Amino acid sequence: MSRALRILLIALAAFAVLQWWPGHREAVPDVVGTAGSQVAFSPRGAPTTRYPAFLPAEAVATLGAIERGGPFPYPRDGAVFQNRERRLPGRPKGYYREYTVPTPGSDDRGARRIVAGGDPPEVFYYTDDHYRSFRDVEVDR
Repeated sequence: MSRALRILLIALAAFAVLQWWPGHREAVPDVVGTAGSQVAFSPRGAPTTRYPAFLPAEAVATLGAIERGGPFPYPRDGAVFQNRERRLPGRPKGYYREYTVPTPGSDDRGARRIVAGGDPPEVFYYTDDHYRSFRDVEVDR
């Protein structure tokens, strides 16, 4: 067997092991829709938080990262959201922070965001049109 083929087989075997090894995955919640809400599960399978059903799975994962304090995939995640258009309730500067919600197939950050208010965050808003409109995200803990 050639050396290149042997290396390829070892790499494929390592990839297969990682796909099936239960402890290797990052703590990104699985999402299951139930009666108008989504339930995020911890890596061990225990329910942690309920989110509104209108949120895409990527927004649920972003909310989980916000609640854990990161890590975040984009350098601008956690930046102060200015609320210049005043579409959210008025609060002191620095109250709101923005986080990217990944958009499948997009080459950039896309238009979807979660805006969280408070430290620690106590209110959450979702936009899928780059801040033109927001939906209140009620989080049941």
